[in-house]
Amino acid sequence: MSDFLASKALQAEVFGATSLVVECEDAMEVKRVAEQLEGQLTATLHMNDADLEAAKALLPTLERKAGRILANGWPTGVEVCHAMVHGGPFPATSDSRTTSVGSAAIHRFLRPVCYQSLPEALLPDALKDSNPLNVTRLVDGKRAQ
Repeated sequence: MSDFLASKALQAEVFGATSLVVECEDAMEVKRVAEQLEGQLTATLHMNDADLEAAKALLPTLERKAGRILANGWPTGVEVCHAMVHGGPFPATSDSRTTSVGSAAIHRFLRPVCYQSLPEALLPDALKDSNPLNVTRLVDGKRAQ
């Protein structure tokens, strides 16, 4: 455990087929290790019923560190569906308010832009008064198309 805590290289997240086992003497050492982790996509608890209290004490730390927490499973394969969230704190994702996988993943790439006093010819088609894309929108607070 002390080697892990002293080494940034050992603490760095690695993608691919690799594992690092950190031996801890007790639940307090496990918590110290978890608190040192950077943001992760997943955290897995391999446990049985005797470990429930220790896991319960560890969950608040893991909730801040990972976007998905598993029990007795392997974090492989993700389904692109509404229920899937696969993100987490930096560096697991660039924006912890969104997900890397699932239907909400598109929000990672959206960025609001305000167009102020631009002539109609410079506006994107979706914002033009003529509405060539026939987008449903609010105009002066009223639904229009």
